[in-house]
Amino acid sequence: MAMQSINPATGELLATFDTWDNETLQEVVTQAGYHFPDWSKLTPIEDRCALMRRVANVLRDDSDLLAELITLEMGKTYAEAEAEIEKSAWVCEFYADHGPAFLADETIETDASKSYVAYLPLGAVLAVMPWNYPFWQVFRFAAPALIAGNVALLKHASNVPQCALAIEEVFRKAGFPDYTFTTLMISSSQVEQVIRHPAVRAVSLTGSEPAGRKVASIAGSELKKAVLELGGSDAFIVLDNANMNAAIEGAMKGRFINMGQSCIAAKRFIVDQFLAEDFIERFKQAIESHFVAGDPMDEKTTLAPMARQDLLDELHDQVMRSVEMGAKIVTGGYQLDRPGSFYAPTILTNVTSNMPAYSEELFGPVAVVLKASEPAHALGIANSVDFGLGGSIWSDDLATAETMARGMESGATYINSTTFSDPRMPFGGVKNSGYGRELSVHGIREFTNIKSIWIK
Repeated sequence: MAMQSINPATGELLATFDTWDNETLQEVVTQAGYHFPDWSKLTPIEDRCALMRRVANVLRDDSDLLAELITLEMGKTYAEAEAEIEKSAWVCEFYADHGPAFLADETIETDASKSYVAYLPLGAVLAVMPWNYPFWQVFRFAAPALIAGNVALLKHASNVPQCALAIEEVFRKAGFPDYTFTTLMISSSQVEQVIRHPAVRAVSLTGSEPAGRKVASIAGSELKKAVLELGGSDAFIVLDNANMNAAIEGAMKGRFINMGQSCIAAKRFIVDQFLAEDFIERFKQAIESHFVAGDPMDEKTTLAPMARQDLLDELHDQVMRSVEMGAKIVTGGYQLDRPGSFYAPTILTNVTSNMPAYSEELFGPVAVVLKASEPAHALGIANSVDFGLGGSIWSDDLATAETMARGMESGATYINSTTFSDPRMPFGGVKNSGYGRELSVHGIREFTNIKSIWIK
């Protein structure tokens, strides 16, 4: 089975790659396991950090070419691709700077002469990564996992094979030893045998809820650690005392970044009932005046394509099924009549809890606006779905907003800001958005043996 690299803006086939056979796959994973002791025990953490700083340098030195590759293969605007490369370099530097402190032995006072907690690497860790942030998603896993002393195996999404190979080349150019970071050119059907391989001790997946359930089931049957970052349907709550200009600006950024193809994009806009009509009208005007479709390599383009046509078709089906059940399209709701997978930015209202637009994740440029009678009602709507990744609250009453933030069923809640990932803060979800954490001190310790040492 071949993997195809297709330009979403034009439909042009860029490249084709054959997947590995099972024999090749087994050999590569076995070799990674063989090289784990050299990397974890014979390469001091200071040297691992120095190599990771070189990765950041390579990313920045090659930023133009890597950003262009992201845009051509995944479809986001070149400006967003450049920002993704810079953020990937940042996470490498962050863990190079703080990894030794995060992993230092932690002294615990007990009855022993000496007792402490050590954070020790596990072995080979498999990362199953998505296409929407083809570099950032990988580096936010790889930087902490490698500095902790693990070796990394990447199964990237099948529509970004050139990005997957480019990432491996970045590590090679930075001087990482062979089999320390390895891109596996395999299909989804081959993931199970990688998880079950004796050398693989853990798996990290960022992807859909069905994929997460399957990977968790396989890892669980092998008693192997898993971290899952799955879908989201983030609430964007606008209270009656919110700064409306800031809220509209946040709504534009929060919903349409990466053309809405983000797990932590704002998706459900829960607005105080007395502000709702004004919010909807201003949101509509902002959308219709801002977005211009075009070549995502062109700096004038503000509307990029979705990553694949089948993803667009699925999104449009969710919209149309909701409309058939009574939802109203305020703007958008159609594919643009031009080459490429371009979908018009869309606002839906009159959405009820039995509709796909309410209960399912809308992974694209579609916003749902809901009305709330009071803060408690808004929080109830926010918590009424199965997802719990992130959310935001917009209000000048910070005390009320902070109380609501603690009550929101999510892994992160931002007040008067869109939700975003930051290497300094833990990232992950609850409910059907997964479990475990990436980033910060918590992320680097996920794939370690948190080991008690007691001496008397």
